[in-house]
Amino acid sequence: FKKSGETPTTPTSPTLPARVTSFPPAPVTTDSVRNKCRELLVAALQTDDDHKTIGVDCEHLAAQIEEHILSHDQHYMKYKSRLRSRISNLKDQKNPDLRRNVLCGNISPQRIASMTAEEMASAELKQIREALTKESIREHQLSKVGGSETDMFICNKCHGKSCTYTQVQTRSADEPMTTFVLCNSCGNRWKVKKYHY
Repeated sequence: FKKSGETPTTPTSPTLPARVTSFPPAPVTTDSVRNKCRELLVAALQTDDDHKTIGVDCEHLAAQIEEHILSHDQHYMKYKSRLRSRISNLKDQKNPDLRRNVLCGNISPQRIASMTAEEMASAELKQIREALTKESIREHQLSKVGGSETDMFICNKCHGKSCTYTQVQTRSADEPMTTFVLCNSCGNRWKVKKYHY
């Protein structure tokens, strides 16, 4: 029952954190090396203003990541190497998606602690793969244009001798030319590199 003069109260629900992204608490450490590593991780996570937009406590997140790295690599040198790798990749301006995904929680502290360098630098590796694919396609297309007919090559698929070949300088001028061969019978293509002995 309500006494006169009291303001009415409503049942309260547990307060939700003001942050959009929340992580379980990380153990506190008094180890100065570990604290310095956590500071470096915080700086890496705060490379741009994404942490403000997302609304994440970078100190707390850095402590989580550091704790998982420590549990993953108990050996001091491996621990420091893994931390350096994480810091470098999180600061990488060419791969901001990694940092954003960690800040948002799409990549958990445990996951970032165990990722390989290739997994973290996926955007860069994707570009390299695309460049290699384009180079391969370019080399393939060169073998289609023009060419001289010959019976000097034997196709390894149909064993036919009716081929067309083209020689192209694909590397530096002091390197031998690369010969691209097209089987006129089955369409199989391959390249032959000549080596100086």
